[in-house]
Amino acid sequence: MLDRFLSMITDLTDGPHEAFGDDDYRLAAAALLVHVMAVDGRVSDSERTRIETVLASGFALSAADTGRLIERAIDAEASADSWTSFADLLAKRLDEDGRRRIVDMMWSVVLADGAAAELEEAVVERAAALMGVEAPRR
Repeated sequence: MLDRFLSMITDLTDGPHEAFGDDDYRLAAAALLVHVMAVDGRVSDSERTRIETVLASGFALSAADTGRLIERAIDAEASADSWTSFADLLAKRLDEDGRRRIVDMMWSVVLADGAAAELEEAVVERAAALMGVEAPRR
């Protein structure tokens, strides 16, 4: 309870920050990255760091907003019926270049720990297919 209160005060004093609604393509992209990071059952520090980096740079977010986006993405991914709903939203909201950029972000996370697990590769390839773009390995 105290943590929540302190977090709320910090949010109020931090100044303006991004809101990431359920229909925000950035939330869908972040949820896909969280899913691909965890799908093999191993989450490395390098994968976590890579997600922070690609989200911050890819969407021009502050460190605080990146943290909020990742928290929302973890919740969204955990409560979603299927990760494919995020790919579907991205297919509808982004042009082809935007969808390719998301696939590149996914590959970046997959390869962050130096090895691509078969499940990770399968998720990237399926997400790319759902978004209507190719998924060449990076």
